[in-house]
Amino acid sequence: MEDFVAVAKAVRPRGVRGEIVADLLTDFPERFDRLKNLTAITAGGQKQVLKIESAVMRKGRLYLKFAGIDSAESAEALRDAELCVRENEAIPPGENEYYDWQLADCRVETTEGRFIGTVTQVMRTGAQEILVVTGSGREYLVPFVAAICVNVDITERSIIIDPPEGLLDF
Repeated sequence: MEDFVAVAKAVRPRGVRGEIVADLLTDFPERFDRLKNLTAITAGGQKQVLKIESAVMRKGRLYLKFAGIDSAESAEALRDAELCVRENEAIPPGENEYYDWQLADCRVETTEGRFIGTVTQVMRTGAQEILVVTGSGREYLVPFVAAICVNVDITERSIIIDPPEGLLDF
């Protein structure tokens, strides 16, 4: 089975000709200048390969037109769909940068070896990313910064943290 990486999320149709308004889920919006296809994945898991006719950035949003999606009704079927590329087409992140899907389900332990939980979500706050770590019936919010997340090993699916005093207390 192919793995996909979401690069945008369809928000709503725009106009009567089937254009879609989408929120970006990538740090590389320039990728849409050269993409030919995206795979739409609905909440129900249905997949549809879509040929891009146009992709335009306006006011921080992406406006997409796909071949064969020519009415507001056909565009409505894509509402809330994740617009994805194949994992092997993803732009490699820089050094010490990771995609959210790479961090998901990583085990989180302290430098002393105490198991905290697994990453269930990456929240974006504007200033920094926050790892939502769930374990032992608790949810911890761990800032994803080098001073706290001292070792990230995507291959081993492991993150070692050196939490400041109080971070893991309730």
